[in-house]
Amino acid sequence: MEYTLKELMTIMAAREIQDGDIVFCGTGISMVAAMAAKHINAPNSIIFFETGAIDSRLEEIPMAVADPRVMFGAASNSGLLESFATMQNRISGDHVIGILGAAQVDKYGNLNSTCIGEYLHPQIRFSGSGGACDVASFVPRCLIFMQHEKRKFPVKLDYLTSPGYLDGAGARERAGLMPGGPTAVITNLGVMYFDDDTKEMYLAYYYPGVLSQTILENMEFSVDISRAKEAEPPAEQDLKILREIVDPYKLIL
Repeated sequence: MEYTLKELMTIMAAREIQDGDIVFCGTGISMVAAMAAKHINAPNSIIFFETGAIDSRLEEIPMAVADPRVMFGAASNSGLLESFATMQNRISGDHVIGILGAAQVDKYGNLNSTCIGEYLHPQIRFSGSGGACDVASFVPRCLIFMQHEKRKFPVKLDYLTSPGYLDGAGARERAGLMPGGPTAVITNLGVMYFDDDTKEMYLAYYYPGVLSQTILENMEFSVDISRAKEAEPPAEQDLKILREIVDPYKLIL
């Protein structure tokens, strides 16, 4: 079946969510990915939102984390304090996973969602961290959504909003952060992982019809492409679930 790049990105993110994971997600494609995972490969995953709704039924896709639909059939409707306490709770081990987006990401998975240009005199000012810095600092695993453009993969961030692996192996621990960090950067061209030893980004998957060289040309820094494989296209049933159950009105897709 034919599919869009946004649908492929969603499926690739859903595959990173494991059964039993507790998924802290925001608005937009991250919500679609979390819902898709629950219907496709992780039926026992639990989605929760910073507004306090935990394990909602999600019969219709909410348009924002404050949309009343995130509260429908929820196991718990609490508040911001409770949701962030849940996010920081390590009793559940490594099963908490966050999904983030940003304007820039560097080779260590550090994120900028604050500004482009000098902080006091920016070319563009963004909305800032929101809860992203807390998520990046406390959860054991993070997925990052990005459009794959050279300006979004700079050698040096214009501003460090949310920490990845900072400047490499051991840096999070030296900074007093919780163990963890980003596990994947999912773009419209491929998927990057992070090396276990160096914590540097490398290309794990390129999409069908996309060349590894094209991915490199759209980044300011180089990444290892020796481990890259072609991503498996979405199955017909996965696309059916996306289009007919998760987002039938194409509100986000």
